[in-house]
Amino acid sequence: MSEGILLQKSDHIATITLNRPEVFNSINRPTALKFQEYLDDCENDDTIRVVIITGNGKAFCAGQDLNEISAGEIELDVIVKDHYNPIVLRIYNSKKIIMAAVNGVAAGAGANIALVCDLTVARESASFIQAFSKIGLIPDSGGTYVLPRLIGFQKALGLALTGDKVNAGEAERLGMIYKVLSDDTFEHDYKKLANKIAAYPPIGLSYTKLLYNKGLCSNLKDQLDEEHKYQILAGHTEDYSECVNAFIEKRKPIIKGK
Repeated sequence: MSEGILLQKSDHIATITLNRPEVFNSINRPTALKFQEYLDDCENDDTIRVVIITGNGKAFCAGQDLNEISAGEIELDVIVKDHYNPIVLRIYNSKKIIMAAVNGVAAGAGANIALVCDLTVARESASFIQAFSKIGLIPDSGGTYVLPRLIGFQKALGLALTGDKVNAGEAERLGMIYKVLSDDTFEHDYKKLANKIAAYPPIGLSYTKLLYNKGLCSNLKDQLDEEHKYQILAGHTEDYSECVNAFIEKRKPIIKGK
């Protein structure tokens, strides 16, 4: 049997691929624990600036592997506390920019893992489903936190209650995701976007992610203070000085991540 999740690295970009296409990349315990391990690996690798999360086959991720639950192998308490919560917190708190490249259906926890990422793109044939209500559960994996902040309270709660499918085009229109990409050029386009971001000074990007996350739960005065603090820190990096000099000298900057 193939590995349930894969990690590849190239040119400052790491790609984590969910690799259980026979069950629509649903997540079981071994996959969840390896997922956490790979996120830690990327976080501790100073050469990596962008992490892409995607799926192999027709689905991005169908959420929890229900066969694991029905077989009595594991309890919901363990699934939420030890599997999904650590994955979501690793993504949210990471200093790296984490992109979800949603190649197909993203349902349940799979949808919310995609939406907690810093940048979410989807192929035009992809879709998102808050499938929890259909089996008597509540949206986990950060769904009750992230989705209302992305699209508003009424729409988010409505999607959670009904379990209605949202296609990629509608998700982009609602502000649920950053951008829809063509099915025909999906892989090329999301890799191009990742490479574009990876070419920028990573410390500034990391501070930008941190401040946007802080701003979700901050007031204006506190946020202005935080902006002041981190702008000074960014202004003391080698990359900032190099970019200013390169602009003046009309040349391409050499980014070192320092």
